[in-house]
Amino acid sequence: MMLEVLLGSVNKERVLQYILAFEEGYAREIARFYETDLTPIQKQLEKLELGGVLISREAGRTRLYSFNPRYAFLGAMKELLEQARGYYPPEEIDRLTMVRKRPRRSEKKL
Repeated sequence: MMLEVLLGSVNKERVLQYILAFEEGYAREIARFYETDLTPIQKQLEKLELGGVLISREAGRTRLYSFNPRYAFLGAMKELLEQARGYYPPEEIDRLTMVRKRPRRSEKKL
């Protein structure tokens, strides 16, 4: 991760990169994606929401997080995250830029 020094935590960078890539997410989903513990991800989501960077909404029993469109530095932050992503290993870039979350039907052509 490239921005750990600036953000203070590798998990904060992971959360922000995940939300940038997939537009929204919940704690367990992000933890599974990065194969890490749930608690640090939850703490970072809470901190980012308290700071106004993220907003959340409930979908059933799940709390979904996304970027706060009213956050003053949202554009600059997204640019910085995208630039940092350019220095990630190619496999990590592929995982973050993959748009599909659900598997393709077996009979559907590519």
